[in-house]
Amino acid sequence: MIEDDLRAAFARHEALAPPVGPVRSAIDRLAAARRRRRLRLRAGGVALVLLGVLGVGIPQFTPDRVAEDATLLAKPAGSAPAGALNVLLLGVDDAVGEHGRLADAVLLVHIPADRSRPYLISLPRDLAVPIPGHGTDKLNAAFRRGAGEGRPDLGRGYELTRRVVTDLTGVRVAAGAVLTYPVLRRLTDRVGGVEVCLPREVRSVHTDRVFPTGCQRLDGAASVDLLRQRHGLPQGGLDRDRHAQLLAAGLIRQAGEKEVLTNPARFFALIGDVGPDLVVDGDGPPLLDLLKVLPDLRSVDPVGISLPVGPPEGPGDRLTPDPKEAPAFLAALREDRLAQWVARHPGQVNRTR
Repeated sequence: MIEDDLRAAFARHEALAPPVGPVRSAIDRLAAARRRRRLRLRAGGVALVLLGVLGVGIPQFTPDRVAEDATLLAKPAGSAPAGALNVLLLGVDDAVGEHGRLADAVLLVHIPADRSRPYLISLPRDLAVPIPGHGTDKLNAAFRRGAGEGRPDLGRGYELTRRVVTDLTGVRVAAGAVLTYPVLRRLTDRVGGVEVCLPREVRSVHTDRVFPTGCQRLDGAASVDLLRQRHGLPQGGLDRDRHAQLLAAGLIRQAGEKEVLTNPARFFALIGDVGPDLVVDGDGPPLLDLLKVLPDLRSVDPVGISLPVGPPEGPGDRLTPDPKEAPAFLAALREDRLAQWVARHPGQVNRTR
C-alpha cells in the first residue's frame, strides 16, 4: 500500500521536476571554475602532459578508464583545438632549501598550428624578469615567490611562474605541469631509462658520478643527478637547460619504443606509479582535447631551442634577453613561425639526440 502511494505521488509530481541536463551542466561549470587553476591528480596526469603533449601517440580515453578523481576531465571533451599550442613544464627540486623551492628547469613546449613537430624552448632560470608583486628577480624565483616557504604550494608556484612566462613571451599557455624530481625519477625508471648523448664529460658535484662524453643510458636517479648539474659546466645553467632538453627528448623516444602509451595496461601501470605529488594546470582546452592533436603531428622528434640571452651581468650573474636576437625569436614564437626562424638560425638549435 505504501509503495503504491509513493508511486502515485512520484507520478503526480514528475512533470514538475526540472530537466536534468541544464542542472548537470551548471554543476559541471561550477566544479570547473573552482578547479580551473590547480588541478591535482592522484594518479599521474603528468604522464598525459609530459609524454602526451610532446608527441607520443596515445589510445582513445573515456572517463570511466581514467582515475575517478582525474580532474583533467573538468570540462567535457570536444574536438581537437586548432592553432598553435603552448604547454609549460616546470622541473622542481624536491628538496626545500633555505629560501623554499626553485624551478630549476622552465620548458615551454610549442606545438605549431601545422602540427609539423614540437619545439622544446628553454627559458633560463637566471633570466631577470618582472615578477608581479615582487619586483625584478630571476625567473626561477617566481616559483618560490608563488609557492611560499615552509610547506610550499606547488600550484601557486606554477601559477605565478605561468604569469611571468606569459608576460615574457606574449603567448598563452594552454596547459602545464609541475614535475618534481621524485616524479621524474619514477617516470624514467618505469620506461626503462633514457638514452642521452653528451657533447662533453660531466662530473656531478652532488654524487661524484661521472657522465662520460657520448651516448649512454640513464636510470631515474642518474637522470635527476644530471639535471641538477650546473656548477663546473662551461655555461652553467644554460648547459643544464640543454641537458633538460636531452632528457625530455630521450624520455619521449623511450616511451614510444616501449609502446607505453599504445598499450593500456602499460600506460595505467605507469601513471599509477607516478604518484600523488603532481600539479597539472588546464585553464585552456581540456587536456583530453589537447591530446587529440597528436595523431596530426608529422614528426615526434622535437627541436630544442633556448631563448637568446646576453652574457651574465650584475649581482648573481643575471641574464637578460639578447637585444638583437631575442625580439625576433619571440616574435616568431608569437606568430607561430619557429620553423622559419630555425632555418635562418641553425646555430641556435640545441641537439636533442
